[in-house]
Amino acid sequence: MGDRAEAFVADRLLDAGWRILGWQVPVGRDELDLVAVEPGPQATLVFVEVRSARDGRFGAPEESVVRGKLVRTYRAALALLAAGALPDGRPLPRLAWRVDLVSVTGLDGEGRSANRPGPPALGVRHLRGVLPS
Repeated sequence: MGDRAEAFVADRLLDAGWRILGWQVPVGRDELDLVAVEPGPQATLVFVEVRSARDGRFGAPEESVVRGKLVRTYRAALALLAAGALPDGRPLPRLAWRVDLVSVTGLDGEGRSANRPGPPALGVRHLRGVLPS
């Protein structure tokens, strides 16, 4: 379901005017789920970690992000920034940057909102500027 959640988040970010530079970007032995540019008066380079769960019975997806995962995300982001380019050679824009976490609950196995009785189960939380604790 991780790939489907990443595609779902990428689509939402594109709909919001973001530009996706990379998806499942390998950096050494680490991987960045999404590398994107958030538009705005102050465009920002954003490294996005995506977490998903079918439902919240066992806690919110973002609760599964342990300190080590954020450290690896920052390590990968810093390595890309130092290289100045994505692994395929495309240059990274020289912008302020941050790491975001987007959690998604309620997607079915096809990456759509799960069809369950009752209120819609789809939930998306976008946490900006997450830091390892």
